[in-house]
Amino acid sequence: MDIKDYLITKISEKLNIDKSNIELEVPKDKKNGDYSSNVALKLSKVLKDNPMNIANTIKDSFNNDENIEKIEIANPGFINFYLNKKYLFDNINKVIKEDKDYGRAKDKKNIKINVEFVSANPTGLLHVGTSRGAAYGDNLCRILDFAGYDVTREYYFNDGGVQIENLGKSLKARYSTICGIKKDLPENGYHGQEIIDIAQDLYDKYKDTKLDEDDTYFSNIAKDTLTSIIKEDLKDFRVSFDVWTSEQSIRKSGNIEKCLNILESHDNLYKCDDAVWFKTTKFGDDKDRVLIKSDGNYTYLVPDIAYHLDKINRGYDEIVDVLGADHHGYIKRLKASVEALGYDKDKIHIKILQMVRLLRNGEEVKMSKRTGLTITMRELMEEVGIDAARYFFAMRSLDTQMDFDMDLAVKKSNENPVYYIQYAHARICSILNDEKAKKIPFATKFETIDNEVAYDILKKIYEFELIVQSSANKKLPHLIANYVYDLASLFHTYYAQEKVLSDDVKYSSERLALIKAVQITISNALNLIGVSSPDKM
Repeated sequence: MDIKDYLITKISEKLNIDKSNIELEVPKDKKNGDYSSNVALKLSKVLKDNPMNIANTIKDSFNNDENIEKIEIANPGFINFYLNKKYLFDNINKVIKEDKDYGRAKDKKNIKINVEFVSANPTGLLHVGTSRGAAYGDNLCRILDFAGYDVTREYYFNDGGVQIENLGKSLKARYSTICGIKKDLPENGYHGQEIIDIAQDLYDKYKDTKLDEDDTYFSNIAKDTLTSIIKEDLKDFRVSFDVWTSEQSIRKSGNIEKCLNILESHDNLYKCDDAVWFKTTKFGDDKDRVLIKSDGNYTYLVPDIAYHLDKINRGYDEIVDVLGADHHGYIKRLKASVEALGYDKDKIHIKILQMVRLLRNGEEVKMSKRTGLTITMRELMEEVGIDAARYFFAMRSLDTQMDFDMDLAVKKSNENPVYYIQYAHARICSILNDEKAKKIPFATKFETIDNEVAYDILKKIYEFELIVQSSANKKLPHLIANYVYDLASLFHTYYAQEKVLSDDVKYSSERLALIKAVQITISNALNLIGVSSPDKM
Protein backbone atom coordinates (compact mmCIF):
# COMPACT_ATOMS: atom_id res chain seq x y z
CA MET A 1 0.00 0.00 0.00
CA ASP A 2 1.27 3.48 -0.91
CA ILE A 3 0.19 5.44 2.16
CA LYS A 4 0.44 8.77 0.38
CA ASP A 5 -1.81 7.62 -2.44
CA TYR A 6 -4.15 6.09 0.15
CA LEU A 7 -4.57 9.46 1.89
CA ILE A 8 -5.05 11.32 -1.39
CA THR A 9 -7.63 8.79 -2.60
CA LYS A 10 -9.69 9.05 0.59
CA ILE A 11 -9.64 12.85 0.47
CA SER A 12 -10.65 12.91 -3.22
CA GLU A 13 -13.54 10.49 -2.57
CA LYS A 14 -14.78 12.50 0.41
CA LEU A 15 -14.69 15.85 -1.41
CA ASN A 16 -15.61 14.37 -4.80
CA ILE A 17 -12.64 16.03 -6.50
CA ASP A 18 -9.90 14.80 -8.81
CA LYS A 19 -6.78 13.46 -7.09
CA SER A 20 -4.60 15.84 -9.13
CA ASN A 21 -5.99 18.72 -7.02
CA ILE A 22 -4.60 17.27 -3.80
CA GLU A 23 -1.05 17.81 -2.61
CA LEU A 24 0.60 16.18 0.37
CA GLU A 25 3.94 17.38 1.68
CA VAL A 26 6.32 16.10 4.32
CA PRO A 27 6.55 18.93 6.89
CA LYS A 28 10.01 20.24 7.72
CA ASP A 29 9.03 20.27 11.39
CA LYS A 30 8.11 16.77 12.63
CA LYS A 31 5.72 18.36 15.11
CA ASN A 32 3.44 19.03 12.14
CA GLY A 33 2.93 15.36 11.39
CA ASP A 34 4.07 12.88 8.75
CA TYR A 35 2.15 14.61 5.96
CA SER A 36 0.51 18.00 5.65
CA SER A 37 -2.00 19.34 3.12
CA ASN A 38 -3.35 22.73 2.14
CA VAL A 39 -6.19 21.25 0.08
CA ALA A 40 -8.86 22.92 2.23
CA LEU A 41 -7.37 26.34 1.57
CA LYS A 42 -6.72 25.63 -2.08
CA LEU A 43 -10.26 24.49 -2.87
CA SER A 44 -12.37 26.65 -0.56
CA LYS A 45 -13.63 28.80 -3.46
CA VAL A 46 -14.36 25.80 -5.64
CA LEU A 47 -16.18 23.97 -2.84
CA LYS A 48 -17.79 27.22 -1.64
CA ASP A 49 -17.03 26.55 2.00
CA ASN A 50 -14.82 27.80 4.81
CA PRO A 51 -11.35 26.14 4.78
CA MET A 52 -11.67 25.11 8.42
CA ASN A 53 -15.00 23.40 7.69
CA ILE A 54 -13.48 21.54 4.74
CA ALA A 55 -10.48 20.52 6.84
CA ASN A 56 -12.70 19.14 9.61
CA THR A 57 -14.82 17.25 7.05
CA ILE A 58 -11.66 15.57 5.83
CA LYS A 59 -10.59 14.85 9.40
CA ASP A 60 -13.94 13.19 10.19
CA SER A 61 -13.62 10.93 7.14
CA PHE A 62 -10.60 9.26 8.77
CA ASN A 63 -12.33 8.41 12.07
CA ASN A 64 -11.35 4.93 13.28
CA ASP A 65 -8.89 4.54 10.40
CA GLU A 66 -6.21 2.09 11.56
CA ASN A 67 -3.58 3.87 9.44
CA ILE A 68 -4.06 7.18 11.27
CA GLU A 69 -2.79 7.91 14.76
CA LYS A 70 -4.32 11.41 14.80
CA ILE A 71 -5.16 14.39 12.59
CA GLU A 72 -4.71 18.00 13.67
CA ILE A 73 -6.21 21.05 12.00
CA ALA A 74 -4.23 24.31 12.08
CA ASN A 75 -5.50 27.75 11.15
CA PRO A 76 -6.41 28.84 8.58
CA GLY A 77 -7.09 25.28 7.33
CA PHE A 78 -3.95 23.18 7.19
CA ILE A 79 -4.40 19.44 7.80
CA ASN A 80 -1.59 17.56 9.57
CA PHE A 81 -1.66 13.75 9.41
CA TYR A 82 0.07 11.66 12.08
CA LEU A 83 0.28 8.10 10.84
CA ASN A 84 0.24 4.80 12.64
CA LYS A 85 3.73 3.31 12.32
CA LYS A 86 2.34 -0.09 11.28
CA TYR A 87 2.66 0.67 7.56
CA LEU A 88 6.34 1.43 8.08
CA PHE A 89 6.97 -1.84 9.90
CA ASP A 90 4.98 -3.80 7.33
CA ASN A 91 7.26 -2.31 4.69
CA ILE A 92 10.31 -3.95 6.30
CA ASN A 93 8.86 -7.35 5.41
CA LYS A 94 8.17 -6.15 1.89
CA VAL A 95 11.74 -4.91 1.39
CA ILE A 96 13.26 -8.16 2.64
CA LYS A 97 10.92 -10.24 0.49
CA GLU A 98 11.46 -8.25 -2.71
CA ASP A 99 15.19 -7.78 -2.09
CA LYS A 100 16.86 -6.63 -5.35
CA ASP A 101 13.45 -5.78 -6.81
CA TYR A 102 12.45 -3.45 -3.98
CA GLY A 103 11.56 -0.14 -5.58
CA ARG A 104 11.06 -1.66 -9.03
CA ALA A 105 7.74 -0.87 -10.72
CA LYS A 106 5.40 -3.86 -10.63
CA ASP A 107 3.71 -2.98 -13.92
CA LYS A 108 5.27 -2.02 -17.23
CA LYS A 109 4.22 1.38 -18.53
CA ASN A 110 4.25 0.36 -22.21
CA ILE A 111 6.16 3.54 -23.04
CA LYS A 112 9.20 3.14 -25.29
CA ILE A 113 12.03 5.58 -24.63
CA ASN A 114 15.22 5.91 -26.66
CA VAL A 115 18.12 7.49 -24.78
CA GLU A 116 21.06 8.50 -26.94
CA PHE A 117 24.13 9.55 -25.00
CA VAL A 118 27.90 9.92 -25.21
CA SER A 119 27.92 9.68 -29.05
CA ALA A 120 31.46 11.07 -29.21
CA ASN A 121 33.08 11.13 -32.62
CA PRO A 122 35.58 8.25 -33.08
CA THR A 123 38.36 10.80 -33.56
CA GLY A 124 39.82 10.68 -30.06
CA LEU A 125 39.50 9.27 -26.57
CA LEU A 126 36.61 9.86 -24.20
CA HIS A 127 37.34 12.64 -21.74
CA VAL A 128 35.94 14.02 -18.48
CA GLY A 129 33.07 15.87 -20.16
CA THR A 130 31.88 12.77 -22.00
CA SER A 131 32.32 10.81 -18.77
CA ARG A 132 29.71 13.02 -17.12
CA GLY A 133 27.34 12.47 -20.04
CA ALA A 134 28.02 8.73 -19.93
CA ALA A 135 27.19 8.58 -16.21
CA TYR A 136 24.01 10.61 -16.63
CA GLY A 137 22.75 8.63 -19.62
CA ASP A 138 23.46 5.26 -18.03
CA ASN A 139 21.91 6.32 -14.71
CA LEU A 140 18.81 7.60 -16.48
CA CYS A 141 18.42 4.32 -18.39
CA ARG A 142 18.85 2.23 -15.22
CA ILE A 143 16.25 4.34 -13.42
CA LEU A 144 13.76 4.39 -16.32
CA ASP A 145 14.00 0.60 -16.65
CA PHE A 146 13.52 0.18 -12.88
CA ALA A 147 10.50 2.50 -13.06
CA GLY A 148 8.80 0.32 -15.68
CA TYR A 149 9.71 2.00 -18.97
CA ASP A 150 10.88 0.16 -22.09
CA VAL A 151 14.33 1.68 -22.58
CA THR A 152 16.78 1.52 -25.47
CA ARG A 153 20.33 2.80 -24.94
CA GLU A 154 21.85 4.16 -28.12
CA TYR A 155 25.23 5.47 -29.25
CA TYR A 156 25.51 7.44 -32.50
CA PHE A 157 28.88 7.39 -34.22
CA ASN A 158 29.58 10.38 -36.43
CA ASP A 159 31.81 8.24 -38.62
CA GLY A 160 31.24 10.11 -41.90
CA GLY A 161 32.14 13.49 -43.27
CA VAL A 162 35.14 15.79 -43.17
CA GLN A 163 36.25 14.95 -39.62
CA ILE A 164 36.83 11.31 -40.59
CA GLU A 165 38.78 12.37 -43.69
CA ASN A 166 40.99 14.57 -41.49
CA LEU A 167 41.39 11.70 -39.04
CA GLY A 168 42.76 9.49 -41.83
CA LYS A 169 45.10 12.22 -43.07
CA SER A 170 46.32 12.80 -39.50
CA LEU A 171 47.14 9.13 -39.01
CA LYS A 172 48.88 8.93 -42.40
CA ALA A 173 50.99 11.98 -41.53
CA ARG A 174 52.03 10.44 -38.18
CA TYR A 175 52.75 7.08 -39.80
CA SER A 176 54.79 8.68 -42.58
CA THR A 177 56.85 10.63 -40.04
CA ILE A 178 57.60 7.43 -38.07
CA CYS A 179 58.66 5.84 -41.40
CA GLY A 180 61.18 8.67 -41.86
CA ILE A 181 59.16 10.82 -44.25
CA LYS A 182 58.32 14.11 -42.53
CA LYS A 183 54.72 15.07 -43.19
CA ASP A 184 52.68 17.87 -41.62
CA LEU A 185 49.27 17.32 -40.12
CA PRO A 186 46.37 18.63 -42.19
CA GLU A 187 44.51 21.79 -41.25
CA ASN A 188 41.97 20.81 -38.55
CA GLY A 189 43.92 17.60 -38.05
CA TYR A 190 44.01 15.53 -34.85
CA HIS A 191 47.01 16.03 -32.57
CA GLY A 192 46.18 13.54 -29.79
CA GLN A 193 48.74 11.12 -28.44
CA GLU A 194 46.35 8.30 -29.35
CA ILE A 195 46.91 9.02 -33.08
CA ILE A 196 50.68 8.73 -32.58
CA ASP A 197 50.14 5.46 -30.68
CA ILE A 198 48.01 4.01 -33.50
CA ALA A 199 50.64 5.08 -36.04
CA GLN A 200 53.37 3.41 -33.99
CA ASP A 201 51.34 0.19 -33.72
CA LEU A 202 50.83 0.28 -37.48
CA TYR A 203 54.55 0.69 -38.04
CA ASP A 204 55.44 -2.06 -35.56
CA LYS A 205 53.16 -4.43 -37.44
CA TYR A 206 53.81 -3.46 -41.07
CA LYS A 207 56.99 -1.30 -41.03
CA ASP A 208 56.80 1.10 -44.01
CA THR A 209 54.79 -1.17 -46.35
CA LYS A 210 51.58 0.89 -45.97
CA LEU A 211 52.95 4.21 -47.22
CA ASP A 212 51.16 3.85 -50.56
CA GLU A 213 47.75 3.22 -49.00
CA ASP A 214 45.16 5.95 -49.58
CA ASP A 215 43.58 8.19 -46.93
CA THR A 216 40.51 5.96 -46.66
CA TYR A 217 42.67 3.05 -45.48
CA PHE A 218 44.10 5.19 -42.68
CA SER A 219 40.67 6.63 -41.84
CA ASN A 220 39.28 3.11 -41.35
CA ILE A 221 42.28 2.00 -39.24
CA ALA A 222 42.00 5.05 -36.96
CA LYS A 223 38.22 4.94 -36.74
CA ASP A 224 38.06 1.21 -35.94
CA THR A 225 40.86 1.40 -33.37
CA LEU A 226 39.40 4.40 -31.57
CA THR A 227 35.91 2.91 -31.65
CA SER A 228 37.26 -0.23 -30.00
CA ILE A 229 38.98 1.85 -27.28
CA ILE A 230 35.82 3.90 -26.71
CA LYS A 231 33.74 0.73 -26.27
CA GLU A 232 36.26 -0.75 -23.85
CA ASP A 233 36.42 2.44 -21.77
CA LEU A 234 32.63 2.62 -21.56
CA LYS A 235 32.39 -1.04 -20.57
CA ASP A 236 34.87 -0.50 -17.75
CA PHE A 237 32.90 2.60 -16.69
CA ARG A 238 29.87 0.26 -16.33
CA VAL A 239 28.08 1.77 -19.32
CA SER A 240 26.46 -0.44 -21.94
CA PHE A 241 24.46 0.17 -25.11
CA ASP A 242 21.75 -1.76 -26.93
CA VAL A 243 22.21 -0.05 -30.29
CA TRP A 244 25.27 1.38 -32.04
CA THR A 245 24.24 3.51 -35.03
CA SER A 246 26.71 4.99 -37.50
CA GLU A 247 26.31 8.14 -39.53
CA GLN A 248 27.44 6.16 -42.57
CA SER A 249 24.47 3.82 -42.20
CA ILE A 250 22.12 6.83 -42.01
CA ARG A 251 23.68 8.28 -45.16
CA LYS A 252 23.23 4.97 -46.98
CA SER A 253 19.65 4.40 -45.78
CA GLY A 254 18.02 6.96 -48.05
CA ASN A 255 16.60 8.85 -45.05
CA ILE A 256 18.53 12.00 -45.91
CA GLU A 257 16.92 12.23 -49.34
CA LYS A 258 13.56 11.39 -47.81
CA CYS A 259 13.89 14.20 -45.25
CA LEU A 260 14.94 16.75 -47.85
CA ASN A 261 12.02 15.78 -50.08
CA ILE A 262 9.54 16.16 -47.20
CA LEU A 263 10.97 19.55 -46.24
CA GLU A 264 10.89 20.74 -49.84
CA SER A 265 7.34 19.50 -50.43
CA HIS A 266 6.17 21.58 -47.46
CA ASP A 267 7.94 24.69 -48.76
CA ASN A 268 10.49 24.65 -45.96
CA LEU A 269 13.61 24.97 -48.13
CA TYR A 270 14.99 27.81 -50.25
CA LYS A 271 18.18 28.65 -52.11
CA CYS A 272 20.44 31.59 -51.28
CA ASP A 273 24.11 32.19 -52.22
CA ASP A 274 24.25 28.79 -53.97
CA ALA A 275 23.34 27.06 -50.68
CA VAL A 276 20.10 25.33 -49.61
CA TRP A 277 18.54 26.81 -46.48
CA PHE A 278 15.98 25.40 -44.06
CA LYS A 279 13.25 27.77 -42.83
CA THR A 280 13.70 26.85 -39.17
CA THR A 281 12.44 30.30 -38.10
CA LYS A 282 8.96 29.09 -39.08
CA PHE A 283 9.23 26.66 -36.16
CA GLY A 284 10.70 28.87 -33.44
CA ASP A 285 14.41 28.91 -34.28
CA ASP A 286 16.21 32.27 -34.07
CA LYS A 287 17.51 32.05 -37.64
CA ASP A 288 17.32 29.82 -40.70
CA ARG A 289 19.94 27.09 -41.13
CA VAL A 290 22.03 25.95 -44.07
CA LEU A 291 21.48 22.29 -45.00
CA ILE A 292 23.50 22.02 -48.22
CA LYS A 293 26.57 24.23 -48.57
CA SER A 294 27.56 25.96 -51.81
CA ASP A 295 30.09 23.17 -52.50
CA GLY A 296 27.29 20.60 -52.44
CA ASN A 297 28.23 19.03 -49.08
CA TYR A 298 25.71 18.57 -46.29
CA THR A 299 26.03 20.46 -43.02
CA TYR A 300 26.14 18.32 -39.88
CA LEU A 301 22.44 19.07 -39.27
CA VAL A 302 21.30 17.06 -42.31
CA PRO A 303 22.31 13.54 -41.19
CA ASP A 304 21.12 14.43 -37.67
CA ILE A 305 17.64 15.22 -39.02
CA ALA A 306 17.62 11.93 -40.92
CA TYR A 307 18.85 10.10 -37.82
CA HIS A 308 15.98 11.44 -35.72
CA LEU A 309 13.50 10.47 -38.42
CA ASP A 310 14.98 6.97 -38.19
CA LYS A 311 14.46 6.90 -34.41
CA ILE A 312 10.89 8.17 -34.76
CA ASN A 313 10.15 5.51 -37.36
CA ARG A 314 11.37 2.86 -34.94
CA GLY A 315 8.32 3.63 -32.80
CA TYR A 316 9.69 5.40 -29.74
CA ASP A 317 7.24 7.39 -27.64
CA GLU A 318 10.03 9.57 -26.29
CA ILE A 319 13.51 10.35 -27.59
CA VAL A 320 16.14 11.69 -25.18
CA ASP A 321 19.37 13.23 -26.49
CA VAL A 322 22.20 13.97 -24.05
CA LEU A 323 24.39 16.64 -25.66
CA GLY A 324 27.39 18.73 -24.67
CA ALA A 325 27.26 22.31 -23.41
CA ASP A 326 28.24 23.64 -26.84
CA HIS A 327 25.00 22.22 -28.29
CA HIS A 328 22.59 24.50 -26.43
CA GLY A 329 21.67 26.34 -29.60
CA TYR A 330 20.98 23.00 -31.24
CA ILE A 331 17.74 22.44 -29.31
CA LYS A 332 15.54 24.79 -31.35
CA ARG A 333 16.82 23.70 -34.74
CA LEU A 334 16.45 19.99 -33.95
CA LYS A 335 12.92 20.43 -32.61
CA ALA A 336 12.14 22.61 -35.65
CA SER A 337 13.35 19.79 -37.90
CA VAL A 338 11.13 17.21 -36.24
CA GLU A 339 8.09 19.50 -36.40
CA ALA A 340 8.77 20.37 -40.06
CA LEU A 341 8.81 16.65 -40.89
CA GLY A 342 5.28 16.41 -39.47
CA TYR A 343 6.00 14.89 -36.05
CA ASP A 344 5.42 16.00 -32.47
CA LYS A 345 8.46 18.03 -31.42
CA ASP A 346 7.65 17.36 -27.76
CA LYS A 347 8.69 13.74 -28.28
CA ILE A 348 12.24 15.06 -28.27
CA HIS A 349 13.88 15.80 -24.90
CA ILE A 350 17.33 17.34 -25.15
CA LYS A 351 19.49 17.31 -22.03
CA ILE A 352 22.51 19.61 -22.06
CA LEU A 353 25.40 18.60 -19.82
CA GLN A 354 27.38 21.46 -18.36
CA MET A 355 31.12 21.67 -17.97
CA VAL A 356 33.17 19.76 -15.41
CA ARG A 357 36.08 21.42 -13.63
CA LEU A 358 38.58 18.99 -12.13
CA LEU A 359 40.30 20.16 -8.95
CA ARG A 360 43.45 18.85 -7.29
CA ASN A 361 44.86 20.60 -4.19
CA GLY A 362 42.26 23.28 -4.79
CA GLU A 363 43.69 24.07 -8.23
CA GLU A 364 42.01 23.41 -11.56
CA VAL A 365 43.46 20.45 -13.47
CA LYS A 366 43.29 21.10 -17.20
CA MET A 367 45.90 18.87 -18.72
CA SER A 368 46.54 15.15 -18.88
CA LYS A 369 49.91 13.97 -17.60
CA ARG A 370 50.09 11.44 -20.44
CA THR A 371 48.89 13.38 -23.46
CA GLY A 372 49.21 17.01 -22.42
CA LEU A 373 45.57 17.41 -23.42
CA THR A 374 42.22 16.88 -21.69
CA ILE A 375 41.98 14.30 -18.87
CA THR A 376 40.57 11.09 -20.36
CA MET A 377 37.87 8.82 -18.97
CA ARG A 378 40.49 6.09 -18.51
CA GLU A 379 42.75 8.39 -16.49
CA LEU A 380 39.85 9.51 -14.31
CA MET A 381 38.89 5.89 -13.57
CA GLU A 382 42.49 5.01 -12.72
CA GLU A 383 43.02 8.03 -10.45
CA VAL A 384 39.80 8.22 -8.43
CA GLY A 385 38.13 4.85 -9.11
CA ILE A 386 34.91 4.02 -10.92
CA ASP A 387 32.64 4.25 -7.87
CA ALA A 388 33.81 7.73 -6.92
CA ALA A 389 33.62 8.98 -10.50
CA ARG A 390 30.12 7.57 -11.00
CA TYR A 391 28.80 8.95 -7.69
CA PHE A 392 30.37 12.40 -8.03
CA PHE A 393 28.84 12.79 -11.49
CA ALA A 394 25.50 11.47 -10.21
CA MET A 395 25.17 13.80 -7.24
CA ARG A 396 24.86 17.01 -9.27
CA SER A 397 22.08 18.00 -11.66
CA LEU A 398 23.27 17.74 -15.26
CA ASP A 399 22.37 21.34 -16.06
CA THR A 400 24.75 22.80 -13.46
CA GLN A 401 28.48 23.26 -13.83
CA MET A 402 30.33 21.10 -11.37
CA ASP A 403 33.64 21.07 -9.55
CA PHE A 404 35.02 17.55 -9.26
CA ASP A 405 37.33 17.43 -6.23
CA MET A 406 39.77 14.62 -7.06
CA ASP A 407 41.36 14.76 -3.60
CA LEU A 408 37.98 14.33 -1.90
CA ALA A 409 37.04 11.50 -4.26
CA VAL A 410 39.91 9.31 -3.03
CA LYS A 411 39.56 10.10 0.68
CA LYS A 412 38.64 7.18 2.89
CA SER A 413 36.69 9.25 5.39
CA ASN A 414 33.15 10.46 6.03
CA GLU A 415 33.94 13.66 4.13
CA ASN A 416 33.80 11.63 0.92
CA PRO A 417 30.10 11.03 0.19
CA VAL A 418 30.54 7.79 -1.75
CA TYR A 419 32.80 6.37 0.98
CA TYR A 420 30.26 7.47 3.60
CA ILE A 421 27.43 5.62 1.81
CA GLN A 422 29.42 2.50 1.01
CA TYR A 423 30.69 2.34 4.57
CA ALA A 424 27.10 2.27 5.83
CA HIS A 425 26.40 -0.70 3.55
CA ALA A 426 29.59 -2.50 4.60
CA ARG A 427 28.92 -1.83 8.29
CA ILE A 428 25.45 -3.41 7.98
CA CYS A 429 26.89 -6.42 6.16
CA SER A 430 29.44 -6.84 8.95
CA ILE A 431 26.66 -6.89 11.56
CA LEU A 432 24.52 -9.31 9.55
CA ASN A 433 27.51 -11.64 9.09
CA ASP A 434 28.27 -11.70 12.80
CA GLU A 435 28.07 -15.26 14.10
CA LYS A 436 25.54 -14.21 16.71
CA ALA A 437 23.36 -12.48 14.11
CA LYS A 438 23.40 -15.49 11.80
CA LYS A 439 21.55 -17.50 14.45
CA ILE A 440 18.74 -14.96 14.81
CA PRO A 441 15.94 -14.90 12.20
CA PHE A 442 14.57 -11.59 10.99
CA ALA A 443 11.48 -10.45 12.86
CA THR A 444 8.20 -10.15 10.96
CA LYS A 445 6.35 -8.34 13.77
CA PHE A 446 7.72 -5.27 15.48
CA GLU A 447 6.99 -4.24 19.05
CA THR A 448 10.23 -2.96 20.58
CA ILE A 449 11.43 -0.34 18.07
CA ASP A 450 10.54 3.13 19.34
CA ASN A 451 13.60 5.19 18.39
CA GLU A 452 12.75 8.38 16.47
CA VAL A 453 15.75 7.97 14.17
CA ALA A 454 14.58 4.43 13.42
CA TYR A 455 11.21 5.88 12.41
CA ASP A 456 13.00 8.37 10.17
CA ILE A 457 14.92 5.51 8.57
CA LEU A 458 11.71 3.58 7.94
CA LYS A 459 10.06 6.62 6.40
CA LYS A 460 13.08 7.14 4.15
CA ILE A 461 13.02 3.49 3.04
CA TYR A 462 9.29 3.77 2.37
CA GLU A 463 9.94 6.78 0.12
CA PHE A 464 12.27 4.83 -2.19
CA GLU A 465 9.61 3.73 -4.69
CA LEU A 466 8.31 7.30 -4.94
CA ILE A 467 11.83 8.67 -5.41
CA VAL A 468 12.48 6.18 -8.23
CA GLN A 469 9.29 7.22 -10.02
CA SER A 470 10.00 10.92 -9.49
CA SER A 471 13.58 10.55 -10.69
CA ALA A 472 12.40 8.70 -13.82
CA ASN A 473 9.54 11.10 -14.61
CA LYS A 474 11.70 14.20 -14.15
CA LYS A 475 14.76 12.56 -15.72
CA LEU A 476 16.84 13.59 -12.71
CA PRO A 477 19.19 10.80 -11.53
CA HIS A 478 20.72 13.08 -8.88
CA LEU A 479 17.53 12.58 -6.83
CA ILE A 480 18.66 8.98 -6.26
CA ALA A 481 22.20 10.03 -5.33
CA ASN A 482 20.92 12.53 -2.78
CA TYR A 483 18.36 10.05 -1.46
CA VAL A 484 20.87 7.28 -0.76
CA TYR A 485 23.23 9.73 0.97
CA ASP A 486 20.40 10.81 3.28
CA LEU A 487 19.51 7.18 4.04
CA ALA A 488 23.13 6.33 4.85
CA SER A 489 23.36 9.38 7.09
CA LEU A 490 20.27 8.30 9.02
CA PHE A 491 21.72 4.82 9.47
CA HIS A 492 25.04 6.17 10.82
CA THR A 493 23.10 8.33 13.29
CA TYR A 494 20.99 5.38 14.37
CA TYR A 495 24.04 3.10 14.75
CA ALA A 496 25.64 5.66 17.08
CA GLN A 497 22.53 5.74 19.27
CA GLU A 498 21.38 2.16 19.57
CA LYS A 499 22.92 -1.31 19.65
CA VAL A 500 21.58 -3.75 17.09
CA LEU A 501 22.67 -6.99 18.75
CA SER A 502 21.96 -7.86 22.38
CA ASP A 503 21.17 -10.91 24.48
CA ASP A 504 17.47 -10.22 23.91
CA VAL A 505 16.59 -12.25 20.81
CA LYS A 506 13.33 -10.41 20.13
CA TYR A 507 15.06 -7.05 20.41
CA SER A 508 17.88 -8.15 18.13
CA SER A 509 15.69 -9.83 15.53
CA GLU A 510 13.62 -6.67 15.02
CA ARG A 511 16.69 -4.49 14.56
CA LEU A 512 18.41 -6.98 12.28
CA ALA A 513 15.34 -6.86 10.05
CA LEU A 514 15.45 -3.07 10.15
CA ILE A 515 19.09 -2.80 9.08
CA LYS A 516 18.61 -5.53 6.46
CA ALA A 517 15.95 -3.31 4.89
CA VAL A 518 18.42 -0.41 4.97
CA GLN A 519 21.12 -2.54 3.36
CA ILE A 520 18.83 -3.68 0.52
CA THR A 521 17.62 -0.15 -0.17
CA ILE A 522 21.13 1.32 -0.19
CA SER A 523 22.31 -1.41 -2.56
CA ASN A 524 19.37 -0.93 -4.93
CA ALA A 525 19.79 2.84 -4.96
CA LEU A 526 23.54 2.65 -5.60
CA ASN A 527 22.99 0.21 -8.43
CA LEU A 528 20.70 2.74 -10.12
CA ILE A 529 23.62 5.16 -10.35
CA GLY A 530 26.25 2.59 -11.30
CA VAL A 531 28.00 2.42 -7.92
CA SER A 532 28.95 -0.84 -6.20
CA SER A 533 27.84 -1.90 -2.71
CA PRO A 534 30.88 -3.47 -1.01
CA ASP A 535 30.39 -5.95 1.84
CA LYS A 536 33.72 -5.00 3.39
CA MET A 537 35.80 -1.82 3.52
